[in-house]
Amino acid sequence: MESKDIRSVRELINAYLKQFHLAPVMDEEEVAHWFLPREHIIDTFVVESPSGKLTDFLSFYTLPSTVMHHPAHKSLKAAYSFYNIHTETPLLDLMSDALILAKSKGFDVFNALDLMENKTFLEKLKFGIGDGNLQYYLYNWRCPGTDSEKVGLVLQ
Repeated sequence: MESKDIRSVRELINAYLKQFHLAPVMDEEEVAHWFLPREHIIDTFVVESPSGKLTDFLSFYTLPSTVMHHPAHKSLKAAYSFYNIHTETPLLDLMSDALILAKSKGFDVFNALDLMENKTFLEKLKFGIGDGNLQYYLYNWRCPGTDSEKVGLVLQ
């Protein structure tokens, strides 16, 4: 993703997130902040049609961990799936590309929550099931309980 893609990414993400019960609405400044690639923070890749129209994008953020008491390994570079918006590229293909891109950038592990449409690719791409539950506490928001696939909000 480059600065010239901000408007198209904003249009894609806001249109896509309308289908969820809980989701942000982003302006161009927020899209620039959250998605423009920054080394060791966020990676975002766009897909353009042959006509040059931006049709899809994928993103993941970096969350490194320190490995304690191991003789050889001192850190673990983890990628976390962020927002992955598809209109023309099948989501399974987009996420396969995300895994390849993360590996090529030196990540050791790729994590994804079961939010949005992620359940459609997690098993097919051989993701292991985690042992935790994600709980959202939204102060001063009124929102109903909802299934994870109806949540379009990724908190970092």
